[in-house]
Amino acid sequence: MGANQSCCAYSSPRTVTKKDKSKREKEKLNERYEPRQLVNGKEESVGNLQHISEREPDDWEEDPSLHPTTETMFMEKSKQSIKNGMSRKRSQMHIANSQSLGDFMTLKKASSCSTIYIDDSTVSQPNLKNTIKCVSLAIYYHIKNRKSETILDIFDEKNHPLTREGVSDDYNKYNPDHRQIYKFIRTLFNAAQLTAECAIITLVYLERLLTYGEIDISPGSWKRITLGAILLASKVWDDQAVWNVDYCQILKDLTVEDMNELERQFLELLQFNINVPSSVYAKYFFDLRTLAEANDLAYPSEPLSKERAQKLEAMSRFCEDRISNDIVGNGVKRSNSLDRMTSNRRSVAILS
Repeated sequence: MGANQSCCAYSSPRTVTKKDKSKREKEKLNERYEPRQLVNGKEESVGNLQHISEREPDDWEEDPSLHPTTETMFMEKSKQSIKNGMSRKRSQMHIANSQSLGDFMTLKKASSCSTIYIDDSTVSQPNLKNTIKCVSLAIYYHIKNRKSETILDIFDEKNHPLTREGVSDDYNKYNPDHRQIYKFIRTLFNAAQLTAECAIITLVYLERLLTYGEIDISPGSWKRITLGAILLASKVWDDQAVWNVDYCQILKDLTVEDMNELERQFLELLQFNINVPSSVYAKYFFDLRTLAEANDLAYPSEPLSKERAQKLEAMSRFCEDRISNDIVGNGVKRSNSLDRMTSNRRSVAILS
């Protein structure tokens, strides 16, 4: 009875203070943003920097510039045009079927056992002129079917004109046509000697900007948004990028300070996310081809020549050997098939 201690101890529940909550939240935050290093084949967090895998937004599957299967924004904006274009083509095919075979062949070149028609555009090497036309068309539908008129100051051509003459008072009321957009982009690409792949990356960055910045491209902002996307795409894609001062030689009334500020704010709006997965790049390439077909911007087809076939086969062998080396390098043994061991092997089919 006089014992001060017993085998069972009872205490009231501890009151959780704001300080305790703050400490717990801080610990969770540190655990979430710890970077990781590879230790014994497993990733472990070290230091206090955020791991790249944890930077992905929760809704990345809804972002067409990140997810390979999410529909691109320009395809959504041009759905009606594509639908009308495909209906028109079906009507043309119906008319051709009711006419002679000769008239059908003038309408569309069809491959046969003796002749294969292909164009000179592939995922790795797109046709420059047609790619720029398609990208211009995608931007045109973005402007035409915009949902808001919001313009950020850095992209407002009224506040940051590209020429000394400035712009008219109704600069943001009339949509530019496809040719005007194409001429602007083509001038920059020719002067800076940019590649067709850079045009596709430009469209990816443009749509990522519209997604992250929650804005639309409009008649008063399309030139500066496109210029910023081209500027960034050329630096990311090309090994020898065009300097900001070089764009001032193309658009002679621009200042280097303006180009620097345009690049800085563009990157901030992208949250410095300039990574473009190969699957996303391929998705944009084929969606642009679909848009081109629906708008009669088809890539010109030519009969497959012997030289072209040999070149495509050489490219295929190079890619196949590189993948084989990667597999062997990762410790996976790859056995040779009879097809690879046969001398003077001929390909059964060639795909471009």
